[in-house]
Amino acid sequence: MGEKAPQNFANHVRLDPPFHFFVLPVTALTVVAAIVHLVQRPSWFAGWLVIFAAGIAVVAVRARQYALRAQDRIIRLEERLRLRGLLADPVRLRIGELSEAQLIGLRFASGGEIPALVRETLDKQLSNKDIKKAVRNWRPDYWRM
Repeated sequence: MGEKAPQNFANHVRLDPPFHFFVLPVTALTVVAAIVHLVQRPSWFAGWLVIFAAGIAVVAVRARQYALRAQDRIIRLEERLRLRGLLADPVRLRIGELSEAQLIGLRFASGGEIPALVRETLDKQLSNKDIKKAVRNWRPDYWRM
């Protein structure tokens, strides 16, 4: 197994091949096929197949969303603990003002740039994307779902 490419703003988004290239296309095609079948051969059962296929598609998407949401909560906790150790008192007392999205963006910042970046985030209400763009020394997160 080769070395992982250094992570940065341009390449940090992660695709999950089994989900993005198999589950999503298969469920989408199944919904389309069920609709086509309903149009060509209308019946209560063909209608039920459309509803069932749509339900499976919703389950697939929501399962991924639930996993990402749980991961975001863990990142929020990790970053609050990390910031408590890295920030001096005036800024440390304002950690609670950071939104979940801001904490998720800050996870990529190295320890040395955290104090200034947190101050800037709080003062300018930077978005997750703006925070990630401002990071100079990227702290990779290869475990993101």
